[in-house]
Amino acid sequence: MHHRAPAPSRRTLLTVTAAAAAAAVTGVTSPVAHAETNDRGLRRIIDRMSLEEKVGQLFVTRVHGHSATDPDQADIDANLAAFGVRTAAELVARYHVGGIIYFSWAHNTRDPQQIAALSNGIQQAALAQPTPVPVLFSTDQEHGIVCRVGEPATLLPGAMALGAGGSHADARRAAQIAGEELAALGIRQNYAPVADVNVNPANPVIGVRSFGSDPRAVAGLVAAQVQGYQRAGVAATSKHFPGHGDTAVDSHYGLPTITHTREQWAELDAPPFRAAIAAGIDSIMTAHLVVPALDPSEDPATLSHPILTGILREQLGYDGVVVTDALGMEGVRTKYGDERVPVLALKAGVDQLLDPPRLDVAWNAVLKAVRDGELTEARLDVSILRILRLKAKLGLFRRAYTSRAAVERIVGRKAHLAEADRIAEATTTLLLNEGGFLPLSPASHGSVLVVGADPASPSGTTGPPTTTLATALRELGFTATALSTGTAPTAARIDEAVAAAAGKDVVLVGTYNVTATSSQRTLVARLVATGVPVVTVAIRNPYDVARLDGQRAVLAAYSWTDVELRAAVRVLTGRARPRGRLPVPVQSAEDPTKVLYPVGYGLTYGP
Repeated sequence: MHHRAPAPSRRTLLTVTAAAAAAAVTGVTSPVAHAETNDRGLRRIIDRMSLEEKVGQLFVTRVHGHSATDPDQADIDANLAAFGVRTAAELVARYHVGGIIYFSWAHNTRDPQQIAALSNGIQQAALAQPTPVPVLFSTDQEHGIVCRVGEPATLLPGAMALGAGGSHADARRAAQIAGEELAALGIRQNYAPVADVNVNPANPVIGVRSFGSDPRAVAGLVAAQVQGYQRAGVAATSKHFPGHGDTAVDSHYGLPTITHTREQWAELDAPPFRAAIAAGIDSIMTAHLVVPALDPSEDPATLSHPILTGILREQLGYDGVVVTDALGMEGVRTKYGDERVPVLALKAGVDQLLDPPRLDVAWNAVLKAVRDGELTEARLDVSILRILRLKAKLGLFRRAYTSRAAVERIVGRKAHLAEADRIAEATTTLLLNEGGFLPLSPASHGSVLVVGADPASPSGTTGPPTTTLATALRELGFTATALSTGTAPTAARIDEAVAAAAGKDVVLVGTYNVTATSSQRTLVARLVATGVPVVTVAIRNPYDVARLDGQRAVLAAYSWTDVELRAAVRVLTGRARPRGRLPVPVQSAEDPTKVLYPVGYGLTYGP
């Protein structure tokens, strides 16, 4: 039977509240209660928790709004609809959640000082609870095409770009810069690096989020990034276990099946996770996919005891935090209802339950499972101890707050921005350069038309790509005009681009995931037919080159963030030599058994 722990002493509450108030007002961090954070001290905290507090500690949820206590009315309405509370502070008070995930669409990430203030405000609410435990803030800041915190924070090359750069030192440094800036915002768990090996070019959800197709190369870069993040005081999270690289279905919208044998899994998918564990990774995220060779029941890995306990815990020897991928994704909801999913995940061996679609349903389901005897309180305590160990390792029991001064000193600092440019420059990959057409010079090719796709900025703060490319060219002495033609250019827009190309010295086309039926192919063919030299830059997947003809030169940039596009322009114009090497093979569009450009391919300039 569960006995509610005695309430904390008045002195403890006063200490915590005073610390919170001081930090909120001055930005100066103060020690909070529970300075003793060895296992014995952490178990004492767990012993003081009510069952409701224990259940809450297992959940990581979204919340709407830029402020913990004073969000905009639209966000209050969204919180009332989703959670029955108005604010983040009320959410923490009601559900005692152990973690909060930040999203740009939830209006959590307007600007660095606002993010830090939000983190401090939520911590203040958490430390005013009957059992004060700091919240662990997390986000998906992979960099490249998945990024929640944008400029003026430093934006860095994503995984496949770093794979093209091939430097463990650069990968480690990129993660350390990213980690230092996240920590200054109060975000201490990052859902990166991606440890999936992208062996399937048709993968709709991973692609350039992976370091590449070679398990050993991916493993080395994953380990380097784990070291970089954790050196900066941020828990790294390798994902998506047991490996999401060979899927043709997006687990946000369906339940993918991986057909690898156990031997193929060990050879292809496991090495990066083994490397992450060897590097001391703090957390590992599960995948909502079926691997019949690893679990014949065909439960998604997130809910699979054979995969999470049998393989990850017992076979690979991992005893850190296991976090689910978002529980609102269709891949995990296909087979079981939202009430069963969190209970089954805990039974499988999960510690943190990430962003259930209905927090009240999931929270009450876990509570009921304990009260009904399906889950024991001791089972909850095992996961809570792992979560509290991580919070203690990150120093959250000593310093739960960040400060305005830390944000000003660290986030988007000049040295970080310069390193981002340097690292990006080493990733740009030159795949084709007919007759040494590149580099371009203002003297011979001064007039440039930039056309192409303008996908939305991953962080909402950069781009659009055609404008970024044109601006970077103008800064280097070219006359450049931008015309956005989109990912599916219409016949009228293609005609407009052809007319605009007249009299230009070169046309630069930003291509985006060109398919067999894409009108981007028509755009490039029509531009080539004008006789004006055409150069293409693949601003996402490097596979575009296999579906296009007639260009004088082709570059792969791996992402459409400004840092990658500006680096591509420096390579185009000879301000930097192309040094990237393909981390994935590019196969023929007509015959996938034929490799056009193998792993390791990349041209450069001069001798």
